[in-house]
Amino acid sequence: QVRLVESGGGLVQAGGSLRVSCVVSGGTFRIFGMGWFRQAPGKDREFVAGISWSGQTTSYADSVKDRFTISRDNAKNTVYLQMNSLKPGDTAVYYCAAGPFLGERSSNYNYWGQGTQVTVSS
Repeated sequence: QVRLVESGGGLVQAGGSLRVSCVVSGGTFRIFGMGWFRQAPGKDREFVAGISWSGQTTSYADSVKDRFTISRDNAKNTVYLQMNSLKPGDTAVYYCAAGPFLGERSSNYNYWGQGTQVTVSS
């Protein structure tokens, strides 16, 4: 059974940085497309960033482009999201997801983590 576990969330001041990680177990990590999504209170879950199985292709939401960087280490079965220049509007629960390919829709992904809270104070 595929399991995803996020870590690294927390409280940070606006303008600061944070890196969240997601470790995948129980499956062949290197064949998965991976994505990060987020959900703020009262809002729908939204795509943040995605990366192909090889790491050669990435995709970002316009709201985080040039601030966030997604990467993966297939030897460690881990995907990362480096978040810089954080804003209060980035406050949300961040979820990682695994699927057969990189996609920007929740339906593209078969497996989900439990989420990690990121709070950005002004």
